[in-house]
Amino acid sequence: MAPMDSSETIRAAFRVARDAARAGAAAALPYYRSGVRSERKPDGSLVTKADQAAEDSILNIIRATFPDHSILTEETGAHAGRDDARWIVDPLDGTHRFARGMRFWGPMVALELEGEIVAGAVALPILKEVYVAARGEGAFRDYQRISVSRRTYWSDSNVAIGSLARLLPTPHGAGALELIRRADYCFAGGDLESGLLVARGEAEVWIEYGVKPWDVAAIKIIVEEAGGRFTDINGGADLNAPGFVATNGAVHDEVMGLLNASSAAHS
Repeated sequence: MAPMDSSETIRAAFRVARDAARAGAAAALPYYRSGVRSERKPDGSLVTKADQAAEDSILNIIRATFPDHSILTEETGAHAGRDDARWIVDPLDGTHRFARGMRFWGPMVALELEGEIVAGAVALPILKEVYVAARGEGAFRDYQRISVSRRTYWSDSNVAIGSLARLLPTPHGAGALELIRRADYCFAGGDLESGLLVARGEAEVWIEYGVKPWDVAAIKIIVEEAGGRFTDINGGADLNAPGFVATNGAVHDEVMGLLNASSAAHS
């Protein structure tokens, strides 16, 4: 087989990410509300047999098309492969919600090519939704294109916070509270669903803190291809940063200014 060029790789990754997210969802669903036992990992987070089954299914899909790519997953860590092509996988984001019978959980799959996230997919199995995006191809929910909102006034904006408990004690906490105070409405604790609110135009801002690359990589490309902006909490592009901000683009500078003013005052 001839090697793919970058554009062919991105188009193929769009399909592979979508299919892998679907496969992970299908593998996890039989365990949902079946009394599956959860265990604590060394970092305190939960893991279940569903996480492990979803990861196996996802990796099989990726390797069928990209056997030489490296892979980073939440459950089994780094799998060796090409340095310039890495898949980043959370086989079941929202394990706590999954274990408690809640709805907002699912697999997240993304491809990083030469240091840039270029494709990604997220599945919400209980809602029977799959989100997928690739650089230059747009962002979609079940084959329908999605886009961020065009709201520009913060008083008319919705903000989603992944975890207030992790965010508030940080140097950015006071700024986050001020953003919430000025916003029209605030959602909190939605895991992967919080980022998708921005991509669908239902919220203008998502702030997440204390997460890993596999928690945000797929959301990053989906938000960007939906017309929004995604940065780390300091305004850069470091997937190993402690926090992240996704917006509709129009309010990004205002959000970052307030968050980082709070951080500067804290120091």
